[in-house]
Amino acid sequence: MPVRRTRRLLAAAVSAGLIGLAAVGCSGGGSPAAAVVTVVPEGYGEVLGKLPAAVDGTKIVVGDAKAPHTVTVYVDPRCGYCAKFEATGGTVLAEEAAAGTVRVEYVVASFLDERTGGRASARAANALRASVEAGPGAFASFQAALFASQPGSGSRDGFSVERLLRIADGVEGLRSTAFDRAVRGDAYQRWVADVEQAFEDSGVGGTPTVLVDGSALPGGDALYDAVRFSEVLRDAGV
Repeated sequence: MPVRRTRRLLAAAVSAGLIGLAAVGCSGGGSPAAAVVTVVPEGYGEVLGKLPAAVDGTKIVVGDAKAPHTVTVYVDPRCGYCAKFEATGGTVLAEEAAAGTVRVEYVVASFLDERTGGRASARAANALRASVEAGPGAFASFQAALFASQPGSGSRDGFSVERLLRIADGVEGLRSTAFDRAVRGDAYQRWVADVEQAFEDSGVGGTPTVLVDGSALPGGDALYDAVRFSEVLRDAGV
């Protein structure tokens, strides 16, 4: 079973010190954390490549809409701690979604643009929204690739249109005339603004923030450690 195999590899990566830990996230003060080098476990791409995604209002839902549990994840594409989470806790969520245990609702905020300048987060959020239209696996694979290719701290335009398209080149079946047009033309600008407003209205103080069935998980190091995050999910009833 790919889920068990990937978990063993995740545990080995943690033991080898390949996955970074942090106790805080990106919030309204300070600077976005620099992204760490991410290590994608062997076989993880196969899990991502099968995950369906759909837009539900201001959320992108990954997995079976009828799954017994809902995990809501608030992220900003420029948040370095979100990149850490995607490389660790995010892999666990992908496995759970593939197994039908959870549906994962992503709220892709862009609040870091206002603090650092530029439109990198909004541009990346637009591209993520566009990837949903490419079919199963496209959004999950593109999101993982995007966070793994995150620009350095404070970069105003690190997610340029051309950079986003280069990242998309690594996702099988994603590049198309429609996708390129949506990325270049900022086709989902209104949706991106609505998501940012929903993020602000939610009262969530920063990213990444994870809720299980509407209840926030404790922050801290467990969000950035695949094995410990899996335990936190079990404690939350997943």
